[in-house]
Amino acid sequence: MNNIKQDFTIKDLENISGIKAHTIRIWEKRYNLLSPKRSETNIRYYTSEDLTKLLNIVLLNNNEYKISKIAAMSDEEITLQSRELAFKTAINDEAINSFKVSMFQFDKVLFNNTYNTLLHKKTFRDIFKNVFIPFLEHIGLLWHTETLLPAHEHFISNLIAQKIQINTEKLQFNIISTNKTYVLFLPDNEIHELGLLYLNYELVLRGFHTIYLGQSLPLANLNYFLQGDREICFITSLTIQPYDDKIEKYFFGIDELMTNTNHKFIAVGRKVQKVKHLDLSSNITMYDSISDLLKVL
Repeated sequence: MNNIKQDFTIKDLENISGIKAHTIRIWEKRYNLLSPKRSETNIRYYTSEDLTKLLNIVLLNNNEYKISKIAAMSDEEITLQSRELAFKTAINDEAINSFKVSMFQFDKVLFNNTYNTLLHKKTFRDIFKNVFIPFLEHIGLLWHTETLLPAHEHFISNLIAQKIQINTEKLQFNIISTNKTYVLFLPDNEIHELGLLYLNYELVLRGFHTIYLGQSLPLANLNYFLQGDREICFITSLTIQPYDDKIEKYFFGIDELMTNTNHKFIAVGRKVQKVKHLDLSSNITMYDSISDLLKVL
């Protein structure tokens, strides 16, 4: 745990909480809600405890707790009140805030309690689309601002992946008879699979037969599935890989595989914008997002 990020700038706090740095400073000076420390070179910084407290304050403030009332609470009371609120409500913004706290504190109990509270009032599909997706988009922003460490992302991503897999497992007896099989995989060295996992869930929910191959699959492995009689629809999701200087070559390889076959290939993700201009086989289609693909399945 020594490599886990423990110190945060006020800009980090702004990015994570959504509260402007100017407002955070007012809360510090007027209400003494946070007490930043100073480094040996006199630079202000905040601890992970400060971050958690701020997220709890935001949670309470968004639910009609006045800042003056929150300032009168002890740190323990703020934590207790915010936890009780998170457990009792299933409002999307509050749930996302709770998931942020659980991510930065590596708090599996808080994650599961928040998720289970949501599950009492929403379907899993609603939770994923209206809570997990905005939350994951926010994680992407934190990556770009260098606020997030890989350990944070891995922790929360694995918890979300577990929920997708559990809900998919419940549907395994829902398969309808069909000659089409969906084969889902990620390109070589690609490990960001939450979107693909959820897509697999949606396909199984619709009664389709799927084969989930997961992360980092060499393209040549797909040859095995081209030898049978079943109609195959390959689906891949491109988040990081292939890199921009190799993506055209990758799709030419797909084109070679799919030419003169009755099988289909679907590529999903923002990176497909890089290859939409290519003259590829008609059985290769591309979608900017999984949401776009789900609209036509």
